[in-house]
Amino acid sequence: MSARRSHRGGRRGRGAAAGEESEDRWLLTYADMITLLMALFMVLFSITSVNKSKLEVLSKTLQEAFSGKVLPGGESIRNTGADPKSVSSPTANPPIPAITTVVAQAASPSAAAARLKEQDDFRRLKQQIDRYAREKGIQSKVQTVISQRGLVIRLLTDRVLFDSGLAELKPAATPVLSKVAQILREEGQHQVMVEGHTDPVPIAGSVFPTNWELSTARASRVVRFLISNGVPSHRLSAAGYAYLHPIASNSTAAGRSRNRRVEIVLLRSAQGGGKTP
Repeated sequence: MSARRSHRGGRRGRGAAAGEESEDRWLLTYADMITLLMALFMVLFSITSVNKSKLEVLSKTLQEAFSGKVLPGGESIRNTGADPKSVSSPTANPPIPAITTVVAQAASPSAAAARLKEQDDFRRLKQQIDRYAREKGIQSKVQTVISQRGLVIRLLTDRVLFDSGLAELKPAATPVLSKVAQILREEGQHQVMVEGHTDPVPIAGSVFPTNWELSTARASRVVRFLISNGVPSHRLSAAGYAYLHPIASNSTAAGRSRNRRVEIVLLRSAQGGGKTP
């Protein structure tokens, strides 16, 4: 009997100890959480406090490294990128700084200033020609336009430069072309393209078989006149475009009359129109 009691009492003692152990397990979780929070606060504190002396040493070391004393071409790396002379690269892949230099030169202030000056020069020449056309009462036959190509002096051929189907200059063309030649001589800088244009009506009873020959012959005749009036020949070129570039509708007589013209174009420097040595 006593043995049975002692056996049951032993079982109850072990059960009580196990219950107490399970109730104390939350302390382990709490202790782990406190430990992690303390580690987190220590990390945050270490981030907020900066060692100024070590930061200064690091900054000075990086400056010396990129100054060229340690890394060849380090100064170029710090400023604009790798130096093509100091950093080897495959021939097929040229260094990017070379491209950057070209773009910077194209967009340099001097280039922009040159473009503005060129535009102002074109405006000044346009005003001279427009004023001359108004004084002579031929503003409907002599027109000027500043375009992307440059300054375009547009001379309508009807009753001013040529008779229909011919490429010989009329006497009335001499004063106008002489004034243009004077302006070109005084300007003395840009290349000049003389272009002949016609309407699409086929030629009949002319020495020229098509409008191609007629437009080219008229442009060449104007070039010869400009040369004879002192414009250097190396600045001049001629081209005939027949009826391919109309400025008005060819469905009316007035439109076809406007399309029959000779254009003297002072080319912009960006299009190869700069001064020729």
